[in-house]
Amino acid sequence: MSASSVVLLPYAPSSVAVARQRLSSDLQEWGVYETAIDDAVLVVSELLSNALRHAHPLPSGQIRVAWRWAEEHVEVAVSDGGAATEPRAGRPTLSSLGGRGLGIVEYVASRWGVRHEGETTTVWAVVTAVSTVSNGQAGNGKVSVAEPALRECG
Repeated sequence: MSASSVVLLPYAPSSVAVARQRLSSDLQEWGVYETAIDDAVLVVSELLSNALRHAHPLPSGQIRVAWRWAEEHVEVAVSDGGAATEPRAGRPTLSSLGGRGLGIVEYVASRWGVRHEGETTTVWAVVTAVSTVSNGQAGNGKVSVAEPALRECG
């Protein structure tokens, strides 16, 4: 199965909550496992917050948030009007108040990157997202995940 959504939102902090809710609702409707939804929502929050803090709006005065689910992955993307600096994961000190957003994305996502198309910058990330439905048949809403083997130290 493959599904996608694109939303244009106001260039405002309140758009983060709207994007989180819309993404979560879509992924639940598409049958994505809850843990993967949480990861995707965290990633979109970080990408959108960074765009609002560091970049300009699109020429329309808005910001574009898109997501696509296919082949057990969710790709989220935030497009803005660009900035003076290139998005990159920082290495803040322990006492720094910010600078951790893309580091969090780097940790949670299987990969992420930046695309430039004219005046538009898109920061995207891919999160592994297992479905609660397998082989086209409805399941019980649970996905079995193997526990790592425990090793005794000593």
